Amino acid sequence: MTSESPPVPPQLNPDKFPIVGVAASAGGLEAFTQLLEHLPVDTGMAFVLIQHLSPDHHSLLTEILARVTQMRVCEGKHGMLVEPNHVYVIPPNTKMVLDGGVLKLSPREKVFGKYMPGDAFFSSLAADRGNKSIAVVLSGGDGDGSLGLTKVKAAGGVTFAQCENTAKFDSMPNAAVATGNVDFVLPPEQIAAELVKLSANPMWTSPQPLISTDGLLEPQAALVTIFSLLRSSTGVDFSHYKSKTIDQRIQRRMLLCKLEQLADYATYLQAHPVEVKALYEEILIHVTSFFRDPEAFELLKTKVFPTITQHKSVELPIRIWVAGCSTGEEVYSIAMCLIEFLSERVMQPPIQIFATDISELSIDKARAGIYTENQMVDVSPERRHRFFYPVEGVIILVRRCENYVYLLVKISVAINLFLMWI
Repeated sequence: MTSESPPVPPQLNPDKFPIVGVAASAGGLEAFTQLLEHLPVDTGMAFVLIQHLSPDHHSLLTEILARVTQMRVCEGKHGMLVEPNHVYVIPPNTKMVLDGGVLKLSPREKVFGKYMPGDAFFSSLAADRGNKSIAVVLSGGDGDGSLGLTKVKAAGGVTFAQCENTAKFDSMPNAAVATGNVDFVLPPEQIAAELVKLSANPMWTSPQPLISTDGLLEPQAALVTIFSLLRSSTGVDFSHYKSKTIDQRIQRRMLLCKLEQLADYATYLQAHPVEVKALYEEILIHVTSFFRDPEAFELLKTKVFPTITQHKSVELPIRIWVAGCSTGEEVYSIAMCLIEFLSERVMQPPIQIFATDISELSIDKARAGIYTENQMVDVSPERRHRFFYPVEGVIILVRRCENYVYLLVKISVAINLFLMWI
């Protein structure tokens, strides 16, 4: 083992090398060890380990892990530049995020009574590295990491979770898997093997656009086939969809399917209808949260709601249509704001929220109205108490009220229902 850091493999762009965030809690030391033991020294990736550590004791995690890998292992410091083929370990009692390829440290903070350092790092990783971000959730006893992992996938990155039968504590990886946004569920040593494959895949290391940058589709038979398969399977024509998004999503699916040529992927889709559905959901991947744009919701209360309720008869319902409702957070956020606004009035008209989305999977989640604790970050304690109630300790179910109704339907039936309203 030499004292010099291993070189970055030539096929990787050193200015945009992949960064792997690895989150764990109870049972994490064993899982970290198994992962690092099976990683070579020259993947060209950086690894940032986020462990729930005791705030009262000096951590020996850095020293222990340095014995099982030839990569340089160091404790993260504020302002430290992240380099490839290095391992960075979070210090105790710290929140660590990535900003411009540099680690930023601050005192850890609770999110509704829990520490969520994995979510914090994954979220920053997605924003900083985009499709060169990788999130790995290992053994742990809470739901940390699942929210940030979802953001990594939405940014075009790749996501992993430790399989249930190898994790000493499976709550953390199971919560990640439950989001539906985990690409691989594997033991740590197999996660390492997949990371090595990713590091050498030319689809990731040197991606070439599949669609022309001027927004017009190139006349490629493979693309025509792909769009035809999507249209015949789902009824949706993506040929005029945002070319950059289509390009990124197809490339990500090709990466996961270990295919390098677009023609090969078109052939694969023809033989695997399940992959057509996966590509469809991939293109429509949803990034949403409660009260995502605070300024917009403030304008609803101060400008929009006063206007639409002015001189309105209490006999007629207030009807709102939310298009592209995703998994429901925006719909329920608007409903909460409107109910709060109307609660100051003596006479309150009925409310009907009409919400649509092209994704049946998202509609099903929105109808259920079930959310995890870490999805409730932007919901105030007052709203949590008024509109939600806990189920089985960790799940939150939106509370239905008698004076409003949620209609959540697929977009294909939206027009007919709307015409019935007016």
